[in-house]
Amino acid sequence: MRYRTRVTAPATALIGTAAALTVGSVAHAAPAASSPGAETLGDPVFPSLGNDGYRVSAYVLDFAYDATTRLVTATATLRIRTTQALSRFSLDALGLDITSVSVAGRGAGFEQVGEKLRITPVSSLPDQCAATVVVAYTADPRRSLAHTAWVATPDGFAVCPQPDSAHTVFPCNDHPQDKADFTFRLTVPSGLRGVASGSLVNTETLADGRVAYTYRSREPIATEVVQITVGDYVVKSRPGPHGLPLRDVVPTARAAALEPALSLTPGLVSWVEQRLGAYPFETYGLLPCNSDDPAAFDFTGLETQTLTLYKPNYLLQEESKIGSHMMHELVHSYFGNSVSPATWADLWLNEGHADFYGLLYRYERGWADSIGLTTMEARMQNTYARGDQWRKSSGPVASPNAANLFDSQRYLGGVLVLYALRQLVGETVFGSIERTFLERYRDSAASTQDYIAVASEVSGQDLSGFLGDWLFGTKTPRMPGHPDWTVTPATASLVAPNSRRGGHYHDNSATL
Repeated sequence: MRYRTRVTAPATALIGTAAALTVGSVAHAAPAASSPGAETLGDPVFPSLGNDGYRVSAYVLDFAYDATTRLVTATATLRIRTTQALSRFSLDALGLDITSVSVAGRGAGFEQVGEKLRITPVSSLPDQCAATVVVAYTADPRRSLAHTAWVATPDGFAVCPQPDSAHTVFPCNDHPQDKADFTFRLTVPSGLRGVASGSLVNTETLADGRVAYTYRSREPIATEVVQITVGDYVVKSRPGPHGLPLRDVVPTARAAALEPALSLTPGLVSWVEQRLGAYPFETYGLLPCNSDDPAAFDFTGLETQTLTLYKPNYLLQEESKIGSHMMHELVHSYFGNSVSPATWADLWLNEGHADFYGLLYRYERGWADSIGLTTMEARMQNTYARGDQWRKSSGPVASPNAANLFDSQRYLGGVLVLYALRQLVGETVFGSIERTFLERYRDSAASTQDYIAVASEVSGQDLSGFLGDWLFGTKTPRMPGHPDWTVTPATASLVAPNSRRGGHYHDNSATL
């Protein structure tokens, strides 16, 4: 099932400008009975994440960065639609110094409790009403928190929200099933540049010399893949396939050194479009974050929408060292960004597909992988042998928890599931399953069961048992077409490689 129905009001009422969202109204009298919205969406991996009782259709984020204090003064304007009569509702928020909240143009009561911002409007909101919520606050990108999306750099910041930290940057309904349209207005000192997901729609030089950059998304974005960055960057533009505008946001001092990596993107886009269809967004590019601090962020790349974040030194390597990982992150534009996971238990849909196509790209070019193998069949036989061990130590592929969410069972374990499906139905049918799934759930969120349903429909056979065993079983099934492949018996309960226990970012480069 689809987890979000987009509001069909005129675009100007939703994301046209910040001004269009600053005045809201309640069109109907509140019903007699109203209650607080639930402070959870019931995610099986992060049960406290997200909030119910409403859905967000659009965000306008207005950030002003002070290079002297290094603080961000911000206003987040949310357009919401209620799904019940609400006497109170909550947003996810952590580490934000809230100064005021209004609902439908009137000051509202608020309190911060744990990672929730509880908001009590002057009048209860009736079911199925549209309202505008405005939250003013300040934030310090350098602030120490239990977890954070901020990456402080010498000249500004970037953000890494995945999986559960967007609400350390802006108050939000921080769950991928509640995708929304975004507008960003970033005001920065002269000499710095503000960039965000989406396309640049306005640049304004203010009377005090500061510059305000406004970006808008053409498609909805899940909070976990929003990108906002400020720094000493140059934007490099180049044409992509069939006129797709590509833009890279590059540290000014490293622009020339990074050009060999940046120039690979048009070829990568062409390759993936042949397999998955047209690139789903208005632009694509890379953001080598302007920081070499190894403690600044704990990953190689992160698929923030339309602008993939990287460690800059990683991209200085030769093509054979980075090409498959660049493909991995690009594939997330399809699996993970265009089609978001309905819950965090569905992460294998993102990471399994990204690794699957990243490995195919590698082997087509004859590049050995991280363990010296040069074919998908050899890598899958190696992975297959580990199947029971990984199921014992990290659970089934589609049953992660917060501690093992980003270990190899979601990555290579997910690849193994896709390989088994392709072995069973053949390459042509497999490709049709992939494209049908992407088209059906584009700009929405989808679950593991949704994928199984599409695979069954397109293949013309009930695959619920086959894929159910591969995704949820405690034992590794037989591999179609390879009756000779064997599974090594599970021994001690060791965590699958690349686990980020207790962490919030991941480094998947070793899997490729």
